[in-house]
Parts: sequence; C-alpha cells; structure tokens
Amino acid sequence: MDNFVVSARKYRPSTFRSVVGQQHVTTTLQNAIQSQHLAQAFLFCGPRGVGKTTCARILAKTINCTNLSPETEACGTCASCVAFQENASFNVHELDAASNNSVEDIRSLVEQVRYAPQAGKYKVYIIDEVHMLSNAAFNAFLKTLEEPPSYAIFILATTERHKIIPTILSRCQIFDFSRIKVEDMRSHLRYVATQEGITAEDDALHLLAQKADGGLRDALSMFDQMVTFGGNNLTYKEVVQNLHILDYDYYFRLVDGLLTENLSAALLLLDEVMQNGFDLHNFVVGTAEHLRGLLVCKDAVTVQLLEVSDGIKKQYVAQAQAAPLAFLLSALNLISQCDREFKQAKNQRLHVELALMKLAYLNGAVQFVRELSPATNGEAKKKTSSLGSGDASVTPASGSNDNGDVQHAPVASPLAVTPAISNGVAVAASASQASPVAYATESPAATYVAAPRPAAAPAPLPMPAGAPVATGPAPADGPEPLPVENGVEELHDTPSIEADPAAAITERHQMRDTLPHVEIGVPSFEGIEPGPRPSPAAAFAKIPSLASKLPSLKNMSSRPAGPSATTAAAEPQFTSGPVAPIDPALLQRVWQELAEERRAQDRMSEFWVLNRSVTANTEHNIELAVDNPIQVDQFNEMRVEFLAELRRRTGHPRLTVQPVVAAAAPTAKKLYTASDKFEYLAERFPALREAKQRLGLEADF
Repeated sequence: MDNFVVSARKYRPSTFRSVVGQQHVTTTLQNAIQSQHLAQAFLFCGPRGVGKTTCARILAKTINCTNLSPETEACGTCASCVAFQENASFNVHELDAASNNSVEDIRSLVEQVRYAPQAGKYKVYIIDEVHMLSNAAFNAFLKTLEEPPSYAIFILATTERHKIIPTILSRCQIFDFSRIKVEDMRSHLRYVATQEGITAEDDALHLLAQKADGGLRDALSMFDQMVTFGGNNLTYKEVVQNLHILDYDYYFRLVDGLLTENLSAALLLLDEVMQNGFDLHNFVVGTAEHLRGLLVCKDAVTVQLLEVSDGIKKQYVAQAQAAPLAFLLSALNLISQCDREFKQAKNQRLHVELALMKLAYLNGAVQFVRELSPATNGEAKKKTSSLGSGDASVTPASGSNDNGDVQHAPVASPLAVTPAISNGVAVAASASQASPVAYATESPAATYVAAPRPAAAPAPLPMPAGAPVATGPAPADGPEPLPVENGVEELHDTPSIEADPAAAITERHQMRDTLPHVEIGVPSFEGIEPGPRPSPAAAFAKIPSLASKLPSLKNMSSRPAGPSATTAAAEPQFTSGPVAPIDPALLQRVWQELAEERRAQDRMSEFWVLNRSVTANTEHNIELAVDNPIQVDQFNEMRVEFLAELRRRTGHPRLTVQPVVAAAAPTAKKLYTASDKFEYLAERFPALREAKQRLGLEADF
C-alpha cells in the first residue's frame, strides 16, 4: 500500500502562478528576478498556512533555474530544478529557528555562508520561525545579514513579526502575507477535489473555507478529514456534523420565530442547541453575525460583503426582506449587549433566554412606541389640552367612528406619557404619581383605559358652549392639583379650582440682584445699598389671597394698628443712587494681604493667581488679568471665600471680580533657513530678487 500524502503537501504550489491569494507578493518577486534587483535578505511574515515557506522555496528554486520561462517561472526540468524537487540541492539550506535558536547554531550557519555554491548562482538560506531566535543569536546574526557574500540570500519567515528586533527588520525587505479569501480557498478546494475524483457540494467547500479562517493549510487538512469521514461524496450536512458547526438553519429558524413573536419556538431552539453540545457563547456570537448578514442584505449593493455560498446568500436576501430595519438594528444592539455581559453572568443560560425574550417582543415594542409618538407619517396628533386655568393637563385617547373621523376622549389624569425603549422593552414614564393606566395595543391606534380610583369623583368641570363632546368611558380622577401661582403649599384638604377674585396689586420697587451669588456676606441690589428690610408679615399681608389661606399671617394683618405696626406695614423706602468710589490704595492693600495669607498657608497656586495689581471701576467691578484658562478655574474654586473676605475688609459689599485671560503678545517670525533669510531681505529690498534672477544665484549662504 502506498504511503498517503496529505493534500497540503501533495498540492503544494511549485510555481509563482500556483500560489493562492498572494499575488502582491509573487508579482513583486518575479519583477525583482527579471530586473535582477534581488535583495540580500527577505522577511516573509503573516498568519499560519498562507504560503510563506512555500514562496521562499519557489524563490530559491527560481533564482537558480538555468532555463527561466518568459513569465519568470522555473522550468522544472533543468539540473538545478530537478535537484531541488528531489530535496538534493546543495544551494538551498533550511533552518528551523524554533529548535536552533542559540548563538552556536547561528555561528554554524555563518561558517557555511563562507563557502560559495558549487553549481548555480545563489546559495539560499531559509530560516523558518525566525522570531524564536534569542536576542544573543539575533545580535550574532546581524553582521552577516547586513553584509553577506554576493551569492548568499537569506529568507526569514515568521508568524510574529513584533518579536523580531528592529535591527533585523531594518536589514530585510519585508513582505506581509494576507489571509486568503474564502472564495480563493473554495476555488482551490474545488481544484483538489476534481483532481482526486471527489464529488463535493459548493456549500460544503464554502463552509470548509470559512472554518479555516484564512489558512489554506487548515482548509486542506479539514478537507482530508471530511473525505475520510464521508468518502468520495462530500455533503454540507456531513461537514456540519463532523466539524461540530452551528448550521445556518439554526439562525434562520431563530429569526423566523422572533419576527412572528414566537417565544416558545426560540426557547426550544436554544434548548436544542444546548442538547447538541454547542457552546452558548458561540450561539450568541453566531446570532450577532447572522443579524449582521441580514442587515448587509437589506441593500443590493452591500450583498457582496456577505461571504457565504450563493445558495445561503439567497436565503439571507429573502429573510432580510421580511425583517424590518428597526428590528435588525435593535436586535443587534441587544445581542451585542448579551455578548458583552455573557462572561459575567452567573446563570448564562438564563442570560441568553432573557435576551431572546426581549428579541421576541421587539417588534411589538417598536410598534407600540410608534403609536405613542406625537407624530406618525408626518401627521401631527393632538397630545394635550387645557381646561380652566391650566391646573390639570388632559391626555386624549384617539379612536375613530364609523365615518373615519378621529375622536378624542379627554382623560382628567395629568399623566405625561413618555414612550422609550430600554433594552427592547417599551416603558411609559409618568411625570407625577397618577393612577395606573392600562395600554391596549390590539387596535392600530393605542387607547388608554384608566383604572378606577376608590375616592369619590368631584363635580364635572363646566364646559364652554360649542365645545366638542367627548365619547368613550368616563375619565378617572386625577391627583390633587398643586397651586402654582404663589409657590406656597395648600393647607386645606379640598382644593379649589375657582379663580380667586382679582386683588389690587400695590406697586413696588423692582429689585434685581445682578451680582454673583456669595454665600457669605450681605447681598446687594442694583442701585440700592443695604438698608432696613421690610418685615415678612408686612410683605405677606399685602397679598390678600395668601393672607386668607395662612391663619398666622391673617392674624398678624388683623392686629390693631399702632405706631410700630404702621411703621412695619409701610413700604420701606430705599435710597438709590451711585455708590461711593473705592480707594485704590485700600483695595490694593487688602488684595495683597489676602494673597500673602495664601502664601503663608502654602497655597502657592492661588497666590500666583492673586499676586498682581488690580483696580476697580465705578461699578465696583475688578478685571483680574490671568495668564491662562487654568488660572481662571483656580480662581473660580476660591471665588466664594475670597470675595466674602474682600468685601468684608474693604467695606464695599458690591465688589466683584471677573478673571480674564490676557492676550499673548505676537511673536516675530524666526529666520532659520537661508531661504527664509533671503525672503525677509527681499521684502525689504526688492532689488535683491531681480539681482538673483539675472545672475542665476541660489539662496545658499
């Protein structure tokens, strides 16, 4: 019985033309051979199984071929090519750096380099897995690699380029091998299957190419394994069964169940996946990839981004047409969140089941939010209406009669419905503690049915003449309205929605605080210095409605008026006018004292902010010029404490400080080069430019 040779060795490329998926490398090498611009050292780096060592052998064979073809390919018939194919060539030396990584191994290699080739033009040294060499071995190899003999060529191959020291990298021509595309691998597997007389389905070969993850050697190894398992007929089902791969059918069935809100089918599918021994995390990742494929197939332009066989691609396109775009985007968000939190979950199966529950009712949640939105398809809906003085907010429920006219049933509960989606679940947020509301979503238009309250309903509000009469169930009572006209909480139980009789408003001086708020110190008002303030009783007594509702204030206002009472109830008189100017010497002295106190407390950052001269204008405003925005932040941190102390010591409560970043002085252009110097002089003396052109001079001095 003949010895079996694996497909990775039997169908190993022997020419540049037969290399799969690395045309950017093979074309460069062929051009270098043809133009005789061969480098002294090459570095082939890339993932496993993409053809690094194969290209190194083909290069070594081609440069010693005595009968090159016009396409720069080795003939395969000359003495050098025959010796290479029989592994008897003395011009090609291969070294495994994984097991020969010491300085002594590199010294032996350097000794061999001294001998010229007996036949042929070049002596090629192929060092595989070169990143396994020690640092001492790399350093021992530097001199020979940089200045080898004219006949010596080194080809280094590695899968981990980052482990090679920079001094080696700088002495080599670097070629990056890319992962082989799925379609290129599938075509090569089809070629191997045809040569071996094996019947294989395209879906089966495509799945093998996908499973190989860019490595052709892995794909050929799995191909041999499948042929051993299924014989000369390779089917898709056998590949899925033998390689233990989650079939596309699982994900198509899952999405079909989610689109129809069939949660039971989704949960049973998850149980089937677990019973077949698949990992839950792989199922979650596969679901995310499937949803991404559906999203890609929503547009005919991006279908080409899906790396699947033509038969599977048609299924993707068909299901993508049935899946709404909003569902796919929200589902991708949910499944990505499930993937991120999977490792931290204690009960991982429950974690995945919860994600499936959210996905199952995602369509209903999206539709529910659309129906609650204030505008659908560009038609604005009436959201709220006001009754009386605006104390109660009414949210209508929309419906339609037999004629198709929209009717609005007012609901007396001031419920602010805010639709939102949190992890795929619609949430109705209430702005106040209102009665519970049930949402009925069977009809196309959402209706709100208010639950009855145990308390007795108040008398209905009087409706104006000509107002439309609302149809539908009786609205429920809303919560007690809060008074908003005066900001004082009501003290009685039964609210009154009757408007209070209009009271005459006594004219008062309008006071507005225009200065920054300071917690310490006496607040001041624009144009008014601090003085006697009106008593609270006198201020509140001027509001009739408030005095009638607060007993204590009512009693205070009904006391017999005497001399003191008359004075307290009277409007205080404030004197307005310009404030006294600030003594600059006093301001500067107090300012420096505060700065020196911070230096004594070792608060040097604040000291450097304050250590400068300041002046105040007529409005008691001080502009503090600082150097940068960081000092502005530092001053703002100490503003409250500093201003309080500054006002107290100077006796001017209206003092305020505004930090301003000083503008940087413009810097002159520096002349570094001769051209800069010439241009500078030419601007001052235009005749220099003309002299330069006539004499043909250059600005090199």
